[in-house]
Amino acid sequence: MSFLGVDIGTTGCKGSVFDESGKVLTSAYEEYCTSSLRPGWFELDCGEVIARCKEVISKCANSVKDTDCIVSLSVSSQGEAFTLLDKGGEYLCNAMVSFDTRSQKQVEEFSESFGVERLYSITGHSPHTLFSLFKILWLKENQPGLIEKAERLLCFGDLLGYELTGKAALGYSLAARTMLFDVSELRWSDTILEAIGLEQKLLGEPVPAGAPVGKISKSAAGELGLSPSVIVAAGGHDQVCGALGAGVTGAGVAAYATGTVECLTPVFSELILNETMRESNLATYPYVSEGFYTTVAFNLTGGSLLRWYRDQFGRSETEEAERKRCDVYELILGEVPSEPTSLFVQPHFTSTGTPYFDPHPTGAIIGLNLNTTKAEIVKGILEGVTYEMKLNVELLKRAGIEINELRATGGGAKSAKWMQIKSDIMDIPIVSLDVSETGCLGAALLAAKSYGHNDSVEQMSKEWVRQIRTYEPCGENVKKYRERFGIYSQIYKTLKPLGNLINGL
Repeated sequence: MSFLGVDIGTTGCKGSVFDESGKVLTSAYEEYCTSSLRPGWFELDCGEVIARCKEVISKCANSVKDTDCIVSLSVSSQGEAFTLLDKGGEYLCNAMVSFDTRSQKQVEEFSESFGVERLYSITGHSPHTLFSLFKILWLKENQPGLIEKAERLLCFGDLLGYELTGKAALGYSLAARTMLFDVSELRWSDTILEAIGLEQKLLGEPVPAGAPVGKISKSAAGELGLSPSVIVAAGGHDQVCGALGAGVTGAGVAAYATGTVECLTPVFSELILNETMRESNLATYPYVSEGFYTTVAFNLTGGSLLRWYRDQFGRSETEEAERKRCDVYELILGEVPSEPTSLFVQPHFTSTGTPYFDPHPTGAIIGLNLNTTKAEIVKGILEGVTYEMKLNVELLKRAGIEINELRATGGGAKSAKWMQIKSDIMDIPIVSLDVSETGCLGAALLAAKSYGHNDSVEQMSKEWVRQIRTYEPCGENVKKYRERFGIYSQIYKTLKPLGNLINGL
């Protein structure tokens, strides 16, 4: 028997099937596109997303049907995005994804009337346009009557489960990302729902991650090539499922996703809602392992900055990679110097993530001179992105959350040079893993739990997650980077007034 983990992202859906030892048996992937009708608007066609998810499930199911049949599945889902369904199950709107910023007005107005501290004490999250709460308020103001037509308001995780079973339920971690959820009481917040005029009956039922939602319907089973005995389990927020799939099961360890977005996901045993967390815009919400909590510290520019460099300045490397049929980033990173640079890159080329939540920041490269090389600029970019994440690690430490080990995930984890730079700047060991799609692995672990696997999720994670290499901090570089980080930590507040003038032009 086998377990299917489905990962619904912003640009595509992935699925991987794992056997009882955690070995990958097969995988599938289908893409879809965001649309942007106006500046700041980014939407997904929910019908297309669910159709692509079903294609992924069908491909996975047919690949293992004669050897290791799938007995259960679970979903790792992008947070915040949701859709509305009418009584007939038709979609009433597209889903606004996390980086859709049209609800800034609603963020400001609701935060002022409800109170930022009060909002954080209930939801464990700071107000921002990425959260469902403010997208709902935007719909109410700009498309009046639409929500009144709805029978359901579902995020992608519980939407797929609803399509497969006819039942709507979602894991606590995904429910929390809506900002409609009480993280202390582990239920929808009556206070917030009343404040925005939303009926609770529209929402799925919040349940622990790995809880069985129901068996797949006969029609869905026939359509997808699955047995009607397959169990669909509640999953969770994608970053949280990815952390579980990276083997993060207890305090002191964090997943470090290196991709389009840089993200740290640690685990801790108490609900921490202190002033440092709130002022740093660091969320606190349930983890997918019962009794634990998590946060996400992130930089939205992340690896996109290296891609920006490739597209703007890396034409020769791109052409050479095409000739040699190799990874262009191997060529771009191949010449970076071993020594720390004296460049300071503020990686705010898009809206910032934590700790600033600044929708109008200023990106910058500081320290250039006529002797600066392309390779130094590349390394400066890698250093800048990592300095930003170290800033978050320092704030987490101040809030009472220690991180002693990082588990690398995402495309950047394949680069030994990048991982060593990160370890040196963070002064924390970084472990690379044998599975890159940790979101699928985390979801599959929850699927195994729902089927009644004898071992706990924590124990299974230890058995399924296999380490490849540990990057230890290099003492001399650690010292140099510590000095440079002291300078970096002053750049944002120094540039912000000037950035405001530039952004006003």
